[in-house]
Amino acid sequence: MSNSKQSSYFTKVKEDHQAELVEDYVEEIADLYATYGEVRSADLAKRFGVSAAAVSKYIARLKLQGLVESAPYRGIFLTEQGKALATKVAERHDVVFRTLVKLGVPEANARADAEGIEHHCSEETVAAMKQFLS
Repeated sequence: MSNSKQSSYFTKVKEDHQAELVEDYVEEIADLYATYGEVRSADLAKRFGVSAAAVSKYIARLKLQGLVESAPYRGIFLTEQGKALATKVAERHDVVFRTLVKLGVPEANARADAEGIEHHCSEETVAAMKQFLS
């Protein structure tokens, strides 16, 4: 494999890692909102096992990206753009999870593995997984 081709793979992995936390946050915000009707920084801190300060810092970044809206004492809400991303991420997660289960991976392992794998799958890979599942 040529150095430039190998370098492009590492570049993609690096980009995927940067997008991973964004995707995890919007996915969790959507899940918490669907479950409880509201999302607070404390809820996200508990889910991610981080401090409320770390969540606040990340929410500020998501606001700059146009994915969430929040106000003091009001909670956190996904924008339309955030909702679209959360839907896409949840669907991709489900496809990866169901593919792993169909391959014979125990459900608990598939659930944990899908959480990492989902962020590194191209749209073509997800389409192939959907085809495999049908």
